[in-house]
Amino acid sequence: MNNRWRALALAVLVGAAAAALAPSMAQEPQTAPASSGVAWSSLSPDQQRLLSRYGSQWNGLPPERQQALAHGSERWLGMSPGQRDQARERFSRWHSLPPEQRHALRGRWQRFQALPPNEQASVRQNFHRFQQLPPERRQMLREQWRNATPSQRQQMVEHAREQRPKGPVPHPPPPPPPHH
Repeated sequence: MNNRWRALALAVLVGAAAAALAPSMAQEPQTAPASSGVAWSSLSPDQQRLLSRYGSQWNGLPPERQQALAHGSERWLGMSPGQRDQARERFSRWHSLPPEQRHALRGRWQRFQALPPNEQASVRQNFHRFQQLPPERRQMLREQWRNATPSQRQQMVEHAREQRPKGPVPHPPPPPPPHH
């Protein structure tokens, strides 16, 4: 029974961790509201090429949108080809979601961002542990969570909090170096 509750608690935390993935699927990076826009001439030639479809309307875009596009183009240009492929895949999955699901994911991401750093680290650690489980076990935990009543879910969350190690959360070990 104890292992069952532990497993269910892990599933609860995975739901919160999924919110951590949402921003990488969002169309625009989260940025603070800007008081002034970004001048087209301040963008690098590579950024201007990447954002060329906005060139003729750039000055008409809201400053927040200009900053988001400028920041996003910097991030994109700094990615490796493999990272760009992964970003395209996440973007495609994000846009295939129904609007209600995207809204829910944004809300979970905002709640995750509001957590203290040690709780964010705990959610990430639990997400990584969940990812290490066999697919059948992950699916079983998801089903148990979906079938649980709100009070059962609350019990799972409380049990997970009781089981959480006290003190700083250790980071997962770095991946081993590649073999040549």
